[in-house]
Amino acid sequence: MPLEILSACSIRSGLIRVNDNETVIGAGLPPAEFLHALYQYLQPAYPKWYKMDKLSQLGLLASVLLLQKLDLTHKAPSGRALVFQSAHGCLDTDVRFADQLEDIPSPAVFVYTLPNIVIGEISIKFGCKGEQAMLLCDKPDAAMLETYVRSLFAEGHTEFCICGWLDVFGEELSATLFAVDIGQGHREFNKQNIQQYFDHEQG
Repeated sequence: MPLEILSACSIRSGLIRVNDNETVIGAGLPPAEFLHALYQYLQPAYPKWYKMDKLSQLGLLASVLLLQKLDLTHKAPSGRALVFQSAHGCLDTDVRFADQLEDIPSPAVFVYTLPNIVIGEISIKFGCKGEQAMLLCDKPDAAMLETYVRSLFAEGHTEFCICGWLDVFGEELSATLFAVDIGQGHREFNKQNIQQYFDHEQG
């Protein structure tokens, strides 16, 4: 089945890239401040924003960038899949929660001590009710991502997929996402194209 990359985006060190367009926002800011600056820039109007952990904030903003020029109204919610890779998952939040155990830990932090919570936030924002997965790996794995996403489309229930890399830990954050659909566009969804984008964005 031919699959194409409809859109691609990345967030890294203040550099925002959507397809071939680059924008610098909040360069040099620590992750929390950078994410806030990007939120103010995009203004996605998501009421839960200030309660979310940094991984969920990153995933939501990357998805907003990815989908800002795409129309999903013709895609059934049950056919919209989400597949992400991450090196640290929710470890950044786990550390914050562990630091609170000597006092009274915050339930608002505890809620985000699962690596797939970011999927839930994106699902709520964009009405994605299809297959979902958070895959933990040391670094972006283009071959694994292609195989997993292709298997979802081959099963016949998936008609659109947001997939890629999301990672936050300490002072580092990075995201590289793809919007994938059935078709033969100028960017085929294959290991070579995925890896080329990962290589460019991961530096």
